[in-house]
Amino acid sequence: MVNARQRPHSPIAGAIMKVDMTVGMNAGAIYFSRVMHARHAPIRYHFNYRVFSFFLDIDRITELTEQSRWFSHNRFNLFSVYDRNHGARDGTTWRDWLNPLLDEQGLSAAKHKVYLLCFPRVLGYTFNPLSLWFCYNDQEQLCAIVAEVSNTVGEHHHYILHQNNQALDLPVKAHCDKVFYVSPFINMQQHYHFTIDAPNEQLAIRIDEHEQQNTQIRPLLIATQNGEREAFTNKQLWR
Repeated sequence: MVNARQRPHSPIAGAIMKVDMTVGMNAGAIYFSRVMHARHAPIRYHFNYRVFSFFLDIDRITELTEQSRWFSHNRFNLFSVYDRNHGARDGTTWRDWLNPLLDEQGLSAAKHKVYLLCFPRVLGYTFNPLSLWFCYNDQEQLCAIVAEVSNTVGEHHHYILHQNNQALDLPVKAHCDKVFYVSPFINMQQHYHFTIDAPNEQLAIRIDEHEQQNTQIRPLLIATQNGEREAFTNKQLWR
């Protein structure tokens, strides 16, 4: 696990663009998506499957738990999210973990509204290889994304995508050096290329992993998640 001071930031070139905050009017939403993985080397494979993700205003989760008997925060239910599964993972609330992290990167404006995109626990079980924290300023502009990458042995790392407290151009495009093992088949001399749009009616996420070999760049892995937004209701939870 890497602490906040060791997390690299990734400035992103681009003009300021106002974000459509249709989703931001609600405490949460559900995205029904299809995930695709295509690995080119060292072992080739390709698969895709259907998933659903929760998109949660981290300051308004109580509203969602009060309106749905099937969803809980920090306690068992059919669907649930726990503070210990994201962020500091040591009992610290998400806000108390995230605010100092953003301040440390000079991103105080991005603290106004924060949404977490993640897979929920289902009957207590979950795995989140990638969770995303979308951070907005008081003008409803997306100013930062914290990409939380996890592996199967409980390790995780946070890649902070931003442009020095300015609104991000959309879709967000950024690259980061790989800093810890996710797959035993791929070594550490890799680079991630993120392409992420702000979640609205559609969800669009893509990660390309490349390896630098002398002057050649070799693609190793492509992972995408594309989906559509639905209201956070009991009906959709049972879909």
